[in-house]
Amino acid sequence: MLPDLRICGMIAYFRFMAISIQYSRHHLKFRYPFTISKGTKTHQPSLLVELNFNGIKGYGEAPAIAYYNIPVEKMIEDIEAKKTFIEKFSFTHPDRYWHYLHHLFPQNSFLVAALDIAAWDIFGKLKKQPLYQLWNTQMATAPVTDYTIGIDTIDVMIAKMKEKPWPVYKIKLGTKEDIPTMEALRKNSDAVIRVDANAGWKVEEALEILPVLQALKVELVEQPLAKDDWEGMRILYEKSPLPLFADESCVSETDVKKCHGFFHGINIKLTKCSGITPALRMIHEAKQLGLKTMLGCMNESTVGSAAIAHLAPQVNYLDADGPLLLEEDIATGLQYDFGKITPSSSPGLGVELITQL
Repeated sequence: MLPDLRICGMIAYFRFMAISIQYSRHHLKFRYPFTISKGTKTHQPSLLVELNFNGIKGYGEAPAIAYYNIPVEKMIEDIEAKKTFIEKFSFTHPDRYWHYLHHLFPQNSFLVAALDIAAWDIFGKLKKQPLYQLWNTQMATAPVTDYTIGIDTIDVMIAKMKEKPWPVYKIKLGTKEDIPTMEALRKNSDAVIRVDANAGWKVEEALEILPVLQALKVELVEQPLAKDDWEGMRILYEKSPLPLFADESCVSETDVKKCHGFFHGINIKLTKCSGITPALRMIHEAKQLGLKTMLGCMNESTVGSAAIAHLAPQVNYLDADGPLLLEEDIATGLQYDFGKITPSSSPGLGVELITQL
């Protein structure tokens, strides 16, 4: 009996429309040791993924952050365990693919983020538009990105600022020398300064430091207290003379509403929230609640940073300096000009890999 040609055609069609995946791990060296209140690192481990849909390649990235307990090895383990399921999906839109991946990897938001970014890269290429145009935005309205100065001796921190003249700095704090450090930095720069304590303070310390930072014309403060110290944040929110932004306290979509009444804004990071798809929803929800929005980085290369850059016109503040902090990169496609970040006008993310997977 001859096979039904219509059925054979449908099988061939779905196979043709399926996705294939490749990946590679990277250990990207920082220009300088990167220190925050949680510790120091000299390299940024990262997973690069490539999705191939009908010959169109999309790229995504997920850096591994130790205190979130999702190393690159875990991401690779999950890919290999469910590779067939990743590849069998009939791709039509990133939203659908994200929901599928979200249920496929409920405990690995980092991997979902990398795959979601790659899916959006493909979708932009299918639509022949860079992502920011796909969302009806223009890069001219994007805020400038800050440049991060990690914790170090005061002299070294001053030297880093002088080496990299920039309109906005993010200063990492969370030591006993926070006040003298900020006083010294302000004497050496008239730039806009933001502070990120990375949950390094107690309530009493924050109440003492915040008025000093206000006097030093600091613009805002990220994550002053431990991520689960909501009672402490209620006190700070009522008394702080500066806007307070949630970072570690705002990981996923469900955290946005929790932050209302405890923070003035949220820092959305694609890797933590699981990609572009939920980030778009988080931006919308935050605006509805009257929260300011920031897009933050986790030391991504140009691949992950390009995804952040395309979203930038939709937020109030931007922290997308990952490639500037790294000594080596894995792609091209972003330009930095004294805080102004410009992605390529090519479709999708607009990135080109420097190295092969």
